[in-house]
Amino acid sequence: MSEEHGSLIKNIKQLSIAVIASFFIPLIIIFLLIVYVSSGKKVDTNSSEQSTLALIKPVGQLNFKDASAPREMLTGEAVYKAVCASCHNSGAAGAPKFADASSWGGRIGKGYEALYASVIKGKGAMPARGGANPTDISDYEIARSVVYLANSAGGKFSEPKAPAEKPATK
Repeated sequence: MSEEHGSLIKNIKQLSIAVIASFFIPLIIIFLLIVYVSSGKKVDTNSSEQSTLALIKPVGQLNFKDASAPREMLTGEAVYKAVCASCHNSGAAGAPKFADASSWGGRIGKGYEALYASVIKGKGAMPARGGANPTDISDYEIARSVVYLANSAGGKFSEPKAPAEKPATK
């Protein structure tokens, strides 16, 4: 009769080869994997540092200002980019798109005062003041953004007059 369940290792030499192979073959495989994974990445220390800084940069920043310092008025374009662009760039919720004369034609025809009143009071899906806080964006700055947005679509409105400066209180 033949041995059905015989051992593959018949002597000491075969045993020692099996032990050494079972130790070194996984080490060789691990080494080759490390070489393979690291071969595609040539690290430039300057770009690596820049990419690390980009990854860990803060999402928002605090901007501390002196409350007693005179307030700098934003331009119409700056207010548009900060408040209005989120809807008027894409036409979200029926907002007329920036510089689209066909969607602005009828609105511009009603005049500057009607446009300004719509922004201050809100219209349709647009909240009052375009959603801007009165402490952050003044009525004058909103007026400048109305002129900027309307003029981008072919309006001929002139820049509103700056409000008179309040005398400093002591």
